[in-house]
Amino acid sequence: MELCALEVLRGARNLLAFSGGSDSSALFFALIEHDIAFDIAIVDYGLRPQSKEEVAYAKELAMRFDKKNYIHQALVAPPNFEAKARQERYRFFEEIIKKEGYENLILAHQLNDQFEWLLMRMAKGAGVVEMVGMDVVSSRTGYNIVRPMLYVPKSEILAYLTDRDIHYFEDSTNNDLNIERNYIRHTFSNPFIAKFAPGVATSLRYLHEDKRLLLQKIERYEHLFISANPHDPYAIKRILDRMAKSLGYLLTTAQKEEMLRQRQGVVGGSLAFAITDEALWMAPYIRKKLPKKIREEMRRAKIPKLLRGYVATLPKQQVDKLLVRSRF
Repeated sequence: MELCALEVLRGARNLLAFSGGSDSSALFFALIEHDIAFDIAIVDYGLRPQSKEEVAYAKELAMRFDKKNYIHQALVAPPNFEAKARQERYRFFEEIIKKEGYENLILAHQLNDQFEWLLMRMAKGAGVVEMVGMDVVSSRTGYNIVRPMLYVPKSEILAYLTDRDIHYFEDSTNNDLNIERNYIRHTFSNPFIAKFAPGVATSLRYLHEDKRLLLQKIERYEHLFISANPHDPYAIKRILDRMAKSLGYLLTTAQKEEMLRQRQGVVGGSLAFAITDEALWMAPYIRKKLPKKIREEMRRAKIPKLLRGYVATLPKQQVDKLLVRSRF
């Protein structure tokens, strides 16, 4: 089973999001085979009796292979269970990453997941950036998300587990076709990839490259993002969404619409943004009283007020570069 981005993981501090399912169990053993050091983290939502066995399996593997094992008992309930569970997972992972100094969060997404996501986004109406939302390596504030199996089909993962007699759990809720993701997976995604996996993988690689080209005009200074203003509402929302994701924040549709109306403000109490005639700006929001001279320099450089506090924290070389640019 061929893994991606091993060069990013080798020699780094890595945390694997583990569930005990087929994908994360296969990735656990594949990383060991490739001599990649990592620890594991598992979330127990307590909604299935089987979840206790999955946690016990995580403990067993951690003890057998001398790995740290972080366990979180989550209190998440319907409605919108999937969205709430995702937020709780990432909150837990990011808490560990910040406290323990991990550099990479490893996720077990694979080719079927990637194609399934594309179909789900297509069903709702989306562009290239949204349809290929999963990257092999994506940068978040303070860490990277790495998906080594993103181009490995599910069939290959199951064969890997069978060949090595690796134990894993099947989540019975994955067969509930009343859940949109499961319906798309069983009705469209899995049957299609079973027949056309190589072509799907190649197409997705091309789409990722197209996305990279679409986004290459975004400038970055640490956690400050600046892009030329395309003066198209849809494109503006796409760019703002991408900036926010790079900063670890998922914008809702309502938030993006409100940002278009406000033109400048603070989202979620943590992200400052501005839509000027020349550019789109986004950075962590920092309230900071600046000397009059610096304020005047930033005003002349057309740096939006709400972003000046963060700009003032940048290295001098980057601040100087921003101050001399009279236009984007």
